[in-house]
Amino acid sequence: MRLALMLCLATAPAYAQDLDDRHLPVIPRTPEDTAKIAAVLAPPTDFTKPEPFEAKPAGAATVRAITTADAFSQHSANMPFEREMDFKLGNALFRKTWVAAPSSTKASDGLGPLYNARACQDCHLKDGRGHTPADADASRVSMFLRLSVPGGPVPEGIADWIATQPDPTYGGQLQDLATPGHAAEGRMDITWEETPVTLPDGTIVSLRAPTYAFSDPAYGPPADGLMLSPRVAPQMIGLGLLEAIPAADILALADEGDANNDGISGRPQIVPSVEFGTPMLGRFGLKAGAPTVREQSAGAFAGDMGLSTPLHPDPWGDCTKGQPTCLDAPSGQEPNIRDGLEVDKPSLDLVTFYSRNLGVPERRNIDDPQVLKGKEVFYTTGCQSCHTPKHVTNRLTDQPEQSFQLIWPYTDLLLHDMGPGLADNRPEGRATGSEWRTPPLWGIGLSPQVAGHTEYLHDGRARSLLEAILWHGGEAQPQRDAVATMTSEDREALLAFLGSL
Repeated sequence: MRLALMLCLATAPAYAQDLDDRHLPVIPRTPEDTAKIAAVLAPPTDFTKPEPFEAKPAGAATVRAITTADAFSQHSANMPFEREMDFKLGNALFRKTWVAAPSSTKASDGLGPLYNARACQDCHLKDGRGHTPADADASRVSMFLRLSVPGGPVPEGIADWIATQPDPTYGGQLQDLATPGHAAEGRMDITWEETPVTLPDGTIVSLRAPTYAFSDPAYGPPADGLMLSPRVAPQMIGLGLLEAIPAADILALADEGDANNDGISGRPQIVPSVEFGTPMLGRFGLKAGAPTVREQSAGAFAGDMGLSTPLHPDPWGDCTKGQPTCLDAPSGQEPNIRDGLEVDKPSLDLVTFYSRNLGVPERRNIDDPQVLKGKEVFYTTGCQSCHTPKHVTNRLTDQPEQSFQLIWPYTDLLLHDMGPGLADNRPEGRATGSEWRTPPLWGIGLSPQVAGHTEYLHDGRARSLLEAILWHGGEAQPQRDAVATMTSEDREALLAFLGSL
């Protein structure tokens, strides 16, 4: 299998050869490592029993599956004791409630002036998924709209980039909250349309289709051609392990022209790195728009809360020239305090460390006959074509928690066309308006326990795992249809398997 991956990489587009893991302290793999990896990544042939190490989806970093809402809030199990304080400090910063400047609370001021949340934890509830608003008047915190219009610059060195740019007045996302003295940009409105789907065995599943609107714009009309894309905050577990998968291994899974004619043509997202000043493989975000945990965290500080960091030093966050009162507002930046930033380098480092090390809980019921049957159905249906079960992370210095772990995230981290039903019709980088990054499935069975709801997909439209499957289209249409037409026994087994992840 490893040889096949290497052959695929050898025929990959030229740009793929330039993508590396410069964000990580990598120790090159030895021939012995390569042989070991080939053995452990081989697909299963026996579905009557679990595979070796399958109970530990994050390898040695796997944590206990506790029965409370804190199941996603534990640190990597293999974390050295002397690093636990950094995790706890990062957690404190992740939970910190920020306030507007000027304030006597100088360690926490600089919020906004326009923002979507006052704390990271407000969106990533208990480090899990966000949710849709319960009704028209409910808070939108943990969900927002990305904004863009066609056109704009094309980054050098990235093929197939689809040029878009932020709205000239409202920027890259709709901020529906504001500090005192400022007007929020507007509100996100959602209307739902229910459509019953009858499966061949008579099962009726109702799918709800959302329509989104930017209502009550406070700074004038948005630009013509405005594109909207909803975002529900994703779960946080296992991010450091996803970051540690070798870029070469991810690129080897890509098949942009569907050369093997299996109907699956995963494509890598490639984005300009703010930190390293070069194109890098995108891994994080619903369309893989960020290359590293650090850049994803810094982008959230700027866009979601209007806080400056070393990577985004402007204190006004996503405000634009069309919002002069926002640009002129007092900030939390003061000379000789926090590096002259609102979130200084040590704070960003701690939040990055925390985000990298939120542990993945152990599997449950892996030897249950129904779960094993569901695993076989998962494979025979072809779900593993995008939801790649296993990876082995890089050997790393200074990151023992992520170093050389066999992990089971069930993702290839590539972009796939999911068809018109899930399309947001808003390109992002190389991703078209119908492409999304394959989301990891680990922890999905514990998501209701952590988040308190059963909403899935990028905008929470699916109210069950079966609804989420039935929304699949495009490259996943054959798998969706196979699930719809299989026996109820096989379908329940598949759902039991997913619930065990």
